[in-house]
Amino acid sequence: MNRDFRTEIEGYREIEKELSVLQKYAIQNIRPQELVTRITDRFHPKRIKMRVSEIREETPDARTLRFVPAEGYLPPFHAGQYINVYITAKGIRTARPYSISSSPFQTAYYEITIKRVTGGFVSSYLLDTVNPGDDLETSGPEGHFYYNPLFHGNDLVFIAGGSGITPFMSMIREVTDRGHDRTIHLIYGNRSPDNIIFDAELKERAQRHTNLTVANIISEPPKGYDGYCGLITSELIQKIAGDISGKMFYLCGSEEMNRFCREEFAKLNIQAKHIRSDSFGLPGDITLEPDWPASVRKNESFIVMLNGGVSLTAFAGEPLINALERAGITVPNSCRTGECSLCRIRLVSGEVFQPAGVKVRKSDRRFGYIHACASYPLTDLKIMI
Repeated sequence: MNRDFRTEIEGYREIEKELSVLQKYAIQNIRPQELVTRITDRFHPKRIKMRVSEIREETPDARTLRFVPAEGYLPPFHAGQYINVYITAKGIRTARPYSISSSPFQTAYYEITIKRVTGGFVSSYLLDTVNPGDDLETSGPEGHFYYNPLFHGNDLVFIAGGSGITPFMSMIREVTDRGHDRTIHLIYGNRSPDNIIFDAELKERAQRHTNLTVANIISEPPKGYDGYCGLITSELIQKIAGDISGKMFYLCGSEEMNRFCREEFAKLNIQAKHIRSDSFGLPGDITLEPDWPASVRKNESFIVMLNGGVSLTAFAGEPLINALERAGITVPNSCRTGECSLCRIRLVSGEVFQPAGVKVRKSDRRFGYIHACASYPLTDLKIMI
């Protein structure tokens, strides 16, 4: 006869009785595993049905969309995380990640702030087509670009470019609204003063909170502008942030800006462990990247063969995932910057270009897997999804 060792564990009998009572009187007599599933889905839903309750203009090319749940509740999130917004436009089902710009302690809604991207498929749809009252689908909060109180210290430098301000706005609202003991130096780069998102609110919060300083850097200043101008150089970082020892640096902007700032960090001998970065998209023109083969033109087209005999046309200058979505083939994705690995597919034959920084796992490289969101065809391809 098998012996039940569980009965010899201290407190086991009491827990067994409590579970028996809960199972007897719980609503719909929920089993423990079902309860775990419900709790997991509550905090980490794969999809959320949202309703647009408000749209605010921030700058001539940026707006904030406020989402409220069309049903149920919104899961909690860390300031700095993002949600994927799913749309169907012109027969194409696709998604883009947008950082949540509202405070994580505002539980009634999420806000995302969208800046128009020239030729941008999703940003144009959200800015030109979506109205208050419209329903959309999003993912739950995702991403790892957030403050960690155990490792990041209390002296923070935020460096943002353009719409890269959005995760920082969530962090700033959290710190200033809750009175957290953290010092924030925001260095915010834009092309012109008219492009500064959240300008009035940032100034007002900096006036009320001595632990927040805001420095705007304008790369194309108008005549007579008397603020900081040019690029975010090592000299400028040190001038604004002061002594950099003990500070944690957060960086969020375009891939080109992030690369430039990392080179400036190196001049200041800032160690990698003191840098947290998030990139808003891949390079605008992939053909300008180092090591791009000069023989391949941006608009050159190639044939992509999929398992099952399906074929489609892809262009060298766009990520492979765009061609797949245009052909009605949905590939799971989250970041669209080569980090999350959800869109991994197997490259059977052919050659693709992947920009520096794409985080393909060593095991995936070994077996021929690539990230569809960060792979650009250089020849005809055969792939497996």
